[in-house]
Formats: sequence, structure tokens, C-alpha cells
Amino acid sequence: MKNQMEKVVIIGSGAAGLTAAIYAARANLKPLVIEGIQPGGQLTITTDVENYPGYADVVQGPWMMEQMRSQALNVGARIINDVVIHVDFKKDSKTISLDSKSILSANTVIIATGAQAKWLGLESENKFNGKGVSACATCDGFFYRNKEVAVIGGGNTAVEEALYLSNICSKVTLIHRRDELRAEKILQERLFAKENINVIWNNIVSEILGDEKGVNSLEIKDKYSEKTEIIKVEGVFVAIGHSPSTEPFKGVLEMDEEGYIVAQKPGTSITNIEGVFAAGDCVDKIYRQAVTAAGMGCMAALDAEKWMQNQ
Repeated sequence: MKNQMEKVVIIGSGAAGLTAAIYAARANLKPLVIEGIQPGGQLTITTDVENYPGYADVVQGPWMMEQMRSQALNVGARIINDVVIHVDFKKDSKTISLDSKSILSANTVIIATGAQAKWLGLESENKFNGKGVSACATCDGFFYRNKEVAVIGGGNTAVEEALYLSNICSKVTLIHRRDELRAEKILQERLFAKENINVIWNNIVSEILGDEKGVNSLEIKDKYSEKTEIIKVEGVFVAIGHSPSTEPFKGVLEMDEEGYIVAQKPGTSITNIEGVFAAGDCVDKIYRQAVTAAGMGCMAALDAEKWMQNQ
């Protein structure tokens, strides 16, 4: 595949990348998708999906991404299992260097590399991922109706998740390692006004406990006294932030201070480089849903098609 010239190269194979591939393939652009480190994106580590339109019953995230991948292949997209290590977008044709030592050239590039939730780094967190541990309240909160849950973190995301869950769950415990929140004041006021939200200060989660059914409690440790305490919860929402997967594009594309790619015009996928488009969670740090990522993938493919027609 050395120096192969492509009309459209799509980097990333989550909901945004595969939707872009479906639209680009149907426009006869013969897109090439580079799967990346996590083929299928974040939905492949999500078990029950209940909020994606079109499925009357709960579906499994990995199955849904398999279907999306098959759909992209069926309409004419090509998919390779490789990882982008370097890009050069200065010239008219964009150059993409892959981990396999292959080099691709493309007229247009769609970046859909997503973002990764930051985790606490506990073995038990990994063990109970999808069985009581989540990084997305809007995705999974529904499964904890009238149950007691914990949210870990102290920024805007953590407070927003706690507020969201307080309307679904019987009790929400926010655990923060400091003695004050970093969230905006208006969010803090809403949080403290909620009767079913309890805040535990200066504590870290030292262990997530449970059995074959899933999480049933948390062990927390006071930062100063080292005293531990067990609190009963059935769900744990880790909300300590996300990291966009944009490393290969640093210094090439315009990004904000957190590393998210900046769209040059609101409501488009256009980046600061002609012929390069971005979609999904590598751009969007507000909604971060599979359905919004898919919508942005569609936009990127349409923007890329229009750009090519104008050249």
C-alpha cells in the first residue's frame, strides 16, 4: 500500500468514522477507513445500548458496531487494521504514515479518532466495567433507576452527571479528592440544593467491590487520616474527564487547550486545513453520544464531498 492515492481517508472506526464511510461510499468516493487502536470505538466497551434510535430492544455495543462496520463494507468502503503515527497536511495531497510503515496520500481526510474516558486505574474498575462501572451517566443512568450510585470527580462533568442521576436514582454520592469543587458556581449551587445528593470531601476511591451480579459497594479512603470507609452503591460513574485521541495531529490542526480539534465554522466539520474534516468525540466535548457522533460523521462526509466538487 506504499504511496497509494485515495480520494477520502477516514481515520477512526467508531460511530463517526463508520457513518462517514457509509455516506462517502454511497457518494462513490471509495473511502478507506483506518481502524485505529480501538476498532469500533467506545461502543465496543459498552454492553447495553438503549438510547440509539432504531432498536426497540436493548442491543449490545459490540454487536451494533459490527453491524455498522458490515454496512460500511456492503456499500463499498474499505477498512484496514492499522494506526496513524504521523500526518503531513501541508501539500495539496495529504500524506498519512501508518504503523505498518505504509504511506497513504489522500485528496481529503476525515478525522474521527474519538476520545477516551480517563479512569482511576484500579483493577476492580476494569473488572466491573459495564457491570456497575461507567463513564457516562446519560448512556447508563437509566439502568440505575431508584438505586444508590456514586459519582467520582469534582469538575463540571462530575457535577452535571450527579445532577442528571439525581433525577433517576434514589441517592447520589459525589466523591471528590479535594475540599472544594472545580465546577462552575451555578452548577455547584444546583448540586447543593438537591436533597438526594451527598458530597464526600477529601476522599479517594481505593477499591470497587462487588460479586458476579456487579458492583455493590465502594471502599473510600480519607486523603489525610488514611481512614477507610465502605459505602453501599450499585453503580459507580467515573467523571474525571476525557482525553481526545488527537496526538498525531498536534501542531498540524487547530485545537483547544484540552486537545479537541476546533471546527472553523459552527455546525460544520471543517478544520483549519483545506480538505481536512473532523467528526465525533475528537471535536465534540459537550454531547459525546454515539448518535451525535454518527450525525457528525454524516456531516463530515457531505462536507468532504462538497469540497471535492468545488476543487
